[in-house]
Amino acid sequence: MRAKEKTVNRHGGADERAGMLRVLGTMSGTSLDGVDVAEIESDGIRIGGFGRHAYRPYGDGERRVLAAALGRWHGPEVEAAASVVDAAHAEALKSLGPADLVGFHGQTLAHEPRGRGTLQVGDGARLARDVGCPVVWDFRSDDVALGGEGAPLAPFFHFACAKWIGAQAPIAFLNLGGVGNLTWVDPARAAPEDEGALLAFDTGPANAPLNDLVQTRLGQPMDRGGALAARGRVENGVLETFLADPWFARIPPKSLDRNDFAEMAALVDGLSDADAAATLTAMSAAAVAQGMAFCPAPPARVLVAGGGRHNPVLMRMLAASLDCPVDPVEAAGLDGDMLEAQAFAHLAVRVLRGLPTSAPGTTGVRAPVGGGRISPAHAVAAPGD
Repeated sequence: MRAKEKTVNRHGGADERAGMLRVLGTMSGTSLDGVDVAEIESDGIRIGGFGRHAYRPYGDGERRVLAAALGRWHGPEVEAAASVVDAAHAEALKSLGPADLVGFHGQTLAHEPRGRGTLQVGDGARLARDVGCPVVWDFRSDDVALGGEGAPLAPFFHFACAKWIGAQAPIAFLNLGGVGNLTWVDPARAAPEDEGALLAFDTGPANAPLNDLVQTRLGQPMDRGGALAARGRVENGVLETFLADPWFARIPPKSLDRNDFAEMAALVDGLSDADAAATLTAMSAAAVAQGMAFCPAPPARVLVAGGGRHNPVLMRMLAASLDCPVDPVEAAGLDGDMLEAQAFAHLAVRVLRGLPTSAPGTTGVRAPVGGGRISPAHAVAAPGD
């Protein structure tokens, strides 16, 4: 388990912290590694401080259950995945103790915003009863219903982070999880829903294809430290074929499902393990570089979160292909392992207070909208629960 912070670090005096809630946010991402839980203080607009955090890894059996449900919308596999998600999140949240509120993202199994919608399994009402705390959940459905992509949702928190670190010029946050997503922030704007404050979109696949490759070929969950890719050579012809996909020319906002680029595995089938890993890593970096062209203005800096920042090969490729400094978010005093969990804590307060959680510049929704359902801790169990 990752180390827990003992105290909440605060900026400002008591007046500035008025209205702040102590909130736990959870995230179980497309890499299927486990559940992140993080505490922040937030009033839905400002960050008051960061606190405790924990990580509850999925076991091999749990990962197999979740993997079997990916891409499915219903059926026994989905039900089994939901049970794993509920139990793991309850365990992770209880390890940190009580809070004023919980933001529960759930586990995305299928994402098709221009088709069948989006599916995150996990029962927020049951979780509220289990942990004895109000839970905000189902963050994406309202956005999709109003024409949005339903993702990415972290940008409103990225806007608050840019204010927290005192950014003066446009800055970009890059999350490299199973899928890569980029948030461009203009910190001069007053609110995240203001026109021109944010542009956000998925850049393309990030860690998921590489993780799948090393799992299939070597029985390992990831290319730890980029060691395999470091021994390989990038196959430029395969890279060019990948970048010819129409996705990269599509104007954002835009979002992906974890397996939307499943054909990447076939592109590297004939390569050695090391060359395949190097080429998939180069694809992830090149996807980000392509996406940067859509930014309204060049960012002064790119701050990287997610597991990809631990891959030195990927970070070197990004630094070589982007025209600005590329740093892990820790260089700005943030936590790249917990940033997305913290985001859903912040969004939970926004939902509680009736504030928007997405806007045309982040998901393509027609107008700023606040998504999410609120389940109180004292909810009555449904028959059969």
